[in-house]
Amino acid sequence: PAAPPADEASIFTDLSPAELRAVRSFLMSRPELGLSPSRGGPLAKNTLFLVELLPPKKRLALRYLDQGGPRPRRQARAVVFFGGQAEPNITEFAVGPLPRPSSYRPLRFKGGRAIPFTARPMTQLEYELLHRTMVEAMEPLYRLLRDATGFWYHNCTQRCLTFSDIAPRGLAPGERRSWLVLQRFVEGFFLHPVGLEVLVDHRDADPRRWAVQRLWYNGQYFSSPQELADRYERGTLAVARLAEPPSRQLFSSYEPRGHFATGTPTDVHGAKVCEPQGRRYRLRGNWLEYGGWSLAFRLRSSAGLQLFDLRFNGERVAYEVSVQEAIAFYGGHTPAAMQTKYMDAGWGMGSVTYELARGIDCPEAATYLDAHHLYDADGPVRFAAAICVFELPTGVPLRRHFDSDFQGGFHFYAGLEGQALVLRTTSTVYNYDYIWDFLLYPNGVMEAKVHATGFIHATFYTPQGRRYGSRVHSHVLGNLHTHLVHYKVDLDVAGTGNSFETMDVRFENISNPWSPGARVVAQPGELGRPWPWHAWVCPRPALGPRRYHLAVTRHHENEPSSSSIYAQNDPWEPLVSFEGFLRNNENIEDQDLVAWVTVGFLHVPHAEDVPNTATPGNAVGFFLRPFNFFDEDPSVASRSPVIVRPLDAPTFSRLDIQRWTPASPGPCVAPGPFTYNGTYRQQ
Repeated sequence: PAAPPADEASIFTDLSPAELRAVRSFLMSRPELGLSPSRGGPLAKNTLFLVELLPPKKRLALRYLDQGGPRPRRQARAVVFFGGQAEPNITEFAVGPLPRPSSYRPLRFKGGRAIPFTARPMTQLEYELLHRTMVEAMEPLYRLLRDATGFWYHNCTQRCLTFSDIAPRGLAPGERRSWLVLQRFVEGFFLHPVGLEVLVDHRDADPRRWAVQRLWYNGQYFSSPQELADRYERGTLAVARLAEPPSRQLFSSYEPRGHFATGTPTDVHGAKVCEPQGRRYRLRGNWLEYGGWSLAFRLRSSAGLQLFDLRFNGERVAYEVSVQEAIAFYGGHTPAAMQTKYMDAGWGMGSVTYELARGIDCPEAATYLDAHHLYDADGPVRFAAAICVFELPTGVPLRRHFDSDFQGGFHFYAGLEGQALVLRTTSTVYNYDYIWDFLLYPNGVMEAKVHATGFIHATFYTPQGRRYGSRVHSHVLGNLHTHLVHYKVDLDVAGTGNSFETMDVRFENISNPWSPGARVVAQPGELGRPWPWHAWVCPRPALGPRRYHLAVTRHHENEPSSSSIYAQNDPWEPLVSFEGFLRNNENIEDQDLVAWVTVGFLHVPHAEDVPNTATPGNAVGFFLRPFNFFDEDPSVASRSPVIVRPLDAPTFSRLDIQRWTPASPGPCVAPGPFTYNGTYRQQ
């Protein structure tokens, strides 16, 4: 079948700024919803938190794409916080039809459960109110913080402290208690904890009822700021005195310092990616084509990149491949560290897609695309250059062979240069930066990959803390943690009716058929073995999807994702129960199947994670590879190989060189200085 035109892929494209504004205006105009602006005002009000595309149901999309059926109605998903009523709650709505919405209806989670108000993600307004609470609560600690750190929180204008909050926010459903790690507000403040952690209860809709419940300072617990202040004034407190931070070349900054021993130059440009004869891919809206590949993509504000309708040579391979969740489990001696279980969809993982720097985050020659999010804002916010697309030389041949004559010559050499098309975005979830890649190779292989970089989540060093990490600086402990990333892979290989099989290899002793009496070891493959469902124990139900390297389920329209933006703040009773996807014990033979894939790694922080974790060695992912799907390697259709044959063996003075690309590649460096903007503004 032929690949669909780009306009058909638009059923999967993200909402435009005009559509986002139209949805917001329509909902704000409904008197029964009683919506107020998100920014400013009280916390106890009804606000529109999130608007993004509500993708069409799969059966409707396939009917349209494959059978000429009606085009699915374009709709938005809207998340409303109803905080200004007697029983606060969160409700999600389907709003449409777009571009001129005229109706809305509530969306239900599987099982029909209501969304508790305490499960909501944090908002800018709640952070501002939390800051005000801290300003007042830290007043008794002014002298201690000033004397010990040179910085303070109360009545601060320049030498200020800030905080990082951790989650889950409590120990049971319905709680909203956050541990805050206080840090010096300098460049790279994540690496500057001062030894004070504060537990604030901010569950009540009235911030005047918020309260500090506990404090931890330099290894000891206190019941109130005043108790800690009194201990300091009496001289009975073990004070952690920090040195004055330098004004230049701070250890947490990117400023160059030191020298390489070899003296080879680093103050000149290194190797670059170039396109000598222009782009070899085609991008039309959200429809991307490269070699045999074609696909539609979008960038969800809630969870990140999502691919639809992946085809190779016009035949669908997968209906959807998407990022679902990224989590990090931490260990530590301080209360904040031992409590930290980050689930980044709850922090707007798909909405923190800041500008990609040309030549660093992506090659200068890449195509850059803007993203528009309406997430905790009073209108769409433009994130310039949030996505990039580029062809990447892999640095290794896709395939090659040197056919030696074993007499100093050869029969032929053949090779095909290695290249892949990369679709990339990033998520900066406070301290950590995730680099999300989907790579398309000419031989029908797709790779999903994520690199982890940015600042480590660090706490104050104490001798007891060394069991849980490494001392990466004088007063800084890099806490041990595990990264796990979850993907949805809705494969439709030669149609929606698929089965799941594995191949095992075992050793077998047999008689040698050509030498009687001798024994040989054979390795026959066995197809169709059942998958071993071994799971590791998981402490909270919301983390269920990450218990499995691979889980395979039947496709259901009411199971669109394995996590939610609410799991972070209510992991004990999650709205989306992935275990429920598995417990129904459905037949998965010749059915429409979804593979749920978990990849991850253990990160033991070390001094070389300062100032930032480096990408080499901190990347994980998976491949989709054809297995007897094609008659041969489909990259034989590429016109990029080189074949060399000798014409006068054994002298080899004349060669027949075959290639199908121009002999001279042309210029490879684009003129013009480096530019960068970095802004993202409401439009």
